[in-house]
Amino acid sequence: MTTVRTAVVLLSGGLDSATCLAWARTHGFVCHTLAVDYGQRHRVELDAARRVAAVLDAASHREVKTDLRSIGGSALTAAVDVPKERTAAEIGSDIPITYVPARNTVFLALALGLAETLVAADLVAGMNALDYSGYPDCRPEFVRAFESLARVATRAGVGGTEYRIHTPLMSLDKAAMIRLGISLGVDFGLTHSCYDPAPDGAACGGCDACVLRRNGFLAAGIADPTRYALTARSG
Repeated sequence: MTTVRTAVVLLSGGLDSATCLAWARTHGFVCHTLAVDYGQRHRVELDAARRVAAVLDAASHREVKTDLRSIGGSALTAAVDVPKERTAAEIGSDIPITYVPARNTVFLALALGLAETLVAADLVAGMNALDYSGYPDCRPEFVRAFESLARVATRAGVGGTEYRIHTPLMSLDKAAMIRLGISLGVDFGLTHSCYDPAPDGAACGGCDACVLRRNGFLAAGIADPTRYALTARSG
């Protein structure tokens, strides 16, 4: 008798999380996706998450609202300009203003709560230690620490459930992520990465997320399906 393996997949609607969902399904998980409406300026990613969840046959898709704008401290949740046209070296040199304080801690806590409700021991997330813009909550140390927390902070954990956070993209660069996603059948035209999209949802082309995404497609030798704003830099 085959045991059904259930996983909660954090799905932002971006390239990374879409690849993670495809990876989880390929590895036999029944996937329940979770998107978080945290007051981000690029809320268009929530629409992308719905599209990706539907196309990749998630067993269910949920959106949870939590107001991180009331905390602020980030260009994604406050009236602060999003940095543009930074080089790859600059992107990886510091913790940028697009870092949202405790965001991944909050996201994983919500995913953990859903996992406990679903009697699931597996969480899947798109953290990455290479193309991660310097965010401290995208490192392996953070993920392992949260796994330890899950085992002592939940009824299921105290009862013996060994929670596992799968981060299949942790050691991949953006080009490798794109190649993996393509091999798993991901349609990246459904996804959204831009931090500062135009009113019609077109990507700005200059924020860190756009730069990493565009350079990834170039390095992978794969056509970039992203719809950029007319004012975005070409090439």
